[in-house]
Amino acid sequence: MLIVQKYGGTSVGDIDRIKNVADRVIKTVQKGHQVVVVVSAMSGETNKLVGYAEAFTSTPVKEEMDMLLSSGERVTASLLSIALNALGHKATSMSGRRAGIITDAVYTKARIESIDATSMVNALNEGNVVIIAGFQGVNSDGRVTTLGRGGSDLSAVAIAGALNADLCEIYTDVEGIYTTDPRIEPKAKKMDKISY
Repeated sequence: MLIVQKYGGTSVGDIDRIKNVADRVIKTVQKGHQVVVVVSAMSGETNKLVGYAEAFTSTPVKEEMDMLLSSGERVTASLLSIALNALGHKATSMSGRRAGIITDAVYTKARIESIDATSMVNALNEGNVVIIAGFQGVNSDGRVTTLGRGGSDLSAVAIAGALNADLCEIYTDVEGIYTTDPRIEPKAKKMDKISY
């Protein structure tokens, strides 16, 4: 089976958590599956980068914000790849560009227009775990774009579709899908079932 796994910021929040993710990925590989992993930036990283930009201006150029913010996911992807290789499992990390994710040019809230999965398929066929920096792509001018809130989840689902994956697993630190954000609204209800 080809499985896409997505890990959010708290799941990769520090070195120990990245090691835990590496162990989980290895267990999946050992069951005979091909694995593509989509990662978010380490928790707190995006807010730190926004803070750096806002030290200069409250209205930074959106194209530059996308360039800046996309770096957080690339750091996580490369660290996970380093961890997997160190543990004896062939892995390669990819930016949104290398993964073939083409978006429109709406900076900070881009939409995926197409995915050329060739690089991912080639890397899988070479026996790699493929680790994708989520939340990003490039537009037709080759400029980095980001997909806005929930962008790494969107990346994972879109990549799973482009690869005709058998399964897309989204790992998170919440119990499920709620009617609204339970951190903000205490009366939020967990839903047992949703339609697509």
